[in-house]
Amino acid sequence: MNEEMVLQLMATAERLANAAESLDRVLGRLDAQQEALNAKVDRIVAAVDERASYQPEHDDGGRQLQARVAELEKSNADLKAQAARMARKTLPPMVSAILEKTCGESNEKLDRGVLDKTLQSLSVEQRIAVKSELARAGMIE
Repeated sequence: MNEEMVLQLMATAERLANAAESLDRVLGRLDAQQEALNAKVDRIVAAVDERASYQPEHDDGGRQLQARVAELEKSNADLKAQAARMARKTLPPMVSAILEKTCGESNEKLDRGVLDKTLQSLSVEQRIAVKSELARAGMIE
C-alpha cells in the first residue's frame, strides 16, 4: 500500500471515530429524552389511578346520604311525637274546665253557638286549640 492510501485510511478512520462519537452523544440525548417521557407517563398513570380510587362523586353521595338519613331520622322522631300526641284520650285541663262551665259533666255534643259565646274571652289561637281538642274528642263536628 502506498502512503497516500494509508493517509486516506487514517482520515477515514478519524472521520468514522468522530461520527461514532457524534452518534454516541445523540444516543445519550435520546436516552435522556426517553427517560423524561417515561417519568411523565408514570406521573400521568399515577394521577389517573389516584383519581380512579378517590371518586369524589361517591364522597358527595355519601354526604348526601348521611344528610338524608339525618333528615329521615328527624322526621321519624317528629312523627312518633305526633303519634303520641294523637293517641292522647284525655282533654287538656283548660278544655275540661270550659266544658264543665258550659255543659257540666255530660258527654253530649256541644252547640256551636254556645261554644262560640263561651270561647269569646280567649284569643284566636286558644279558641282554635280548644275547638280542635273538642273535635278530636268527638264533642263537636
